[in-house]
Amino acid sequence: MDRILVLVRHGQSEWNLKNLFTGWRDPDLTAQGVEEAKAAGRKLKAAGIGFDIAFTSDLLRAQRTMQLLLAELGAPNLPTVKSVALNERDYGDLAGLNKADAALKWGADQVHIWRRSYDVPPPAGESLRDTVARVLPYYCQSILPAVLNGQRVAVAAHGNSLRALVMVLDKLTPETIPSMELATGIPLVYRLKPDSTVESKAVLAG
Repeated sequence: MDRILVLVRHGQSEWNLKNLFTGWRDPDLTAQGVEEAKAAGRKLKAAGIGFDIAFTSDLLRAQRTMQLLLAELGAPNLPTVKSVALNERDYGDLAGLNKADAALKWGADQVHIWRRSYDVPPPAGESLRDTVARVLPYYCQSILPAVLNGQRVAVAAHGNSLRALVMVLDKLTPETIPSMELATGIPLVYRLKPDSTVESKAVLAG
């Protein structure tokens, strides 16, 4: 039984390119983002990894990443479950603002705290802790049972919603997880033990 779980942050979005806080806003992928998604599929194919089921957020950039990835694997019609539980962290009043403009409005130190602290939310938004509290129950109830049942599972989501999963899988702490960066379009391949802990992890960056 393989018990494979693959996590992929969506390809570059139009707002990533413009250095905007995105959160629950719904921009599409850039041309580079499309290529990153396709490249992720090619890397997985070269590694001999296919899937039985896929999960994405409710946002276009994650859904398109999964569609493009699966097309490269020759599985465009793979069952795919979409859920708001996997959405990016809600940046509240920061959403749509350029990060430099936000620093001018609230001060660079304050914006840094909102971006990199674990439990301080931006105005009207979510902290990373809030995002973890949203993502982990969904993982435990919907994603993990599929993996432990022997299904090969792909998840395309976002920097912060995937941080929540990596925090558990890699046994990171609230102090270390905010500074961990997830590159766009790079598959993280986990093989889990029967007790749900990690047997092995590979980063398909090459």
